[in-house]
Amino acid sequence: MPETDLKQQLAERFREVNGDHPMTAADDAYVSAQFVVLEDLCAARGLDADAVRRLMLGQRLPLPGYLRSDGAEMVPADLFALVDEAGGAEQLEAWFTAHWADPVTGKAEWNAYLSGQYVCLHSVTPAAVQRKDHLTTAIGAAANEPHASSAQWLERLHALVDELDTLEPAFTAYDRLRFGGPTSRDTCIDAIRARFPRP
Repeated sequence: MPETDLKQQLAERFREVNGDHPMTAADDAYVSAQFVVLEDLCAARGLDADAVRRLMLGQRLPLPGYLRSDGAEMVPADLFALVDEAGGAEQLEAWFTAHWADPVTGKAEWNAYLSGQYVCLHSVTPAAVQRKDHLTTAIGAAANEPHASSAQWLERLHALVDELDTLEPAFTAYDRLRFGGPTSRDTCIDAIRARFPRP
């Protein structure tokens, strides 16, 4: 299959998953600073970009995190780190899902990983995914506690928010379009800090 066909197929799959939203100049600048072009990453690793696109289309690797407005497929710089850790793309799914005790949850997280939408983490690993889930749940629960606003409670809340802040990038306006609303940074970091200021 010619390269253009695979690239086009990948772009179509990306839009099926994310919707068809425009990327602004600000979105492009954000993505270029946070991610790398798939072809450049493949060249640096001595890999064939089309072979990697086939793995993405075959649900062996995650889709790109973004399509820049020039059509460049933007991926995390550590895209292949989990493949290396798992011992190859064929072993990746079993290795990844094994990090969850419940196979149904593991499969759901694998499908979320394949979507390429884990742009909410600087580094996408099973441990980081689990930690983010724990933190967002804990922050949401803490904000609704009856003892909200005691000094000790405030300190504990801000420790959770600060940790989540280290895991998550800034996001861009495009993310709010494709996710249909605010990001976890908006709701669990920025809004919480505004609602419960540090003393």
